Amino acid sequence: MRIALFSDIHANLPALEACFKSMEEHQPDAIYCLGDLVGYNVWPNEVINEIRKRGIPTIAGNYDQGIGLMNGESGCAYKTDTDKDMGKISIGFTNSIVKEDERRYLRTLPAHIRVEFQLNDDKLNLLLVHGSPRKINEYLFEDREEKSLLRIMEEANADILCFGHTHKPYHRILPTEPTTPAHYRHAINIGSVGKPKDGTPNGCYVILTINSESSITNKEAIQVEFIRFAYDVEKAAKAIEDSPLPNEFAAMLRKGY
Repeated sequence: MRIALFSDIHANLPALEACFKSMEEHQPDAIYCLGDLVGYNVWPNEVINEIRKRGIPTIAGNYDQGIGLMNGESGCAYKTDTDKDMGKISIGFTNSIVKEDERRYLRTLPAHIRVEFQLNDDKLNLLLVHGSPRKINEYLFEDREEKSLLRIMEEANADILCFGHTHKPYHRILPTEPTTPAHYRHAINIGSVGKPKDGTPNGCYVILTINSESSITNKEAIQVEFIRFAYDVEKAAKAIEDSPLPNEFAAMLRKGY
């Protein structure tokens, strides 16, 4: 089974359209969205409805939660006062343009999705979250201490943990020791469709392949492919510059940071 996983669109409709075009070319068997549909750009309603009309199972991101509840908070960990001020403008603008039906949709999105496979006398548990199993806005960066990441996955009973939120893709294979035979866990950050932060403006999503031979005892049995796709960055950046949103968001799209 080939599963497409995408996240962190952030109201970037041109990026989402290019993402779907890429998925059509790869023809996955299933598609899941890991949240943050809105914020930072001008098409929150359009992005929501593109996902809804396709019937894609979707979980709530921290930004979706904030807009759904209309609480004025995005749940982002801004590092500077300037970033905080820009964040307030973003969530205020998004709240002002999101329609009520779309807001209700965001408010009722689930916190996580669990998919259990039974293969080769093994149970293989796939857990989809936005930030982490513990908190919707917890950042799991690639340099997270291995013991900490393993503990999070073990407590959540996740053999494969897929998440977004940091906008920086990676795949780490973590052995659970000491066990005989070894038990391997996979931590996969699927990157961002509409607001990459890894130095390239190209959007990113993941195709996860689980086959009939996949097993928790074989670290090579899970294939993870990061798909990068180009989109009309200038259209998305210009839309920001023509809106009340800070122009810095447009620069972020152009540079991928």
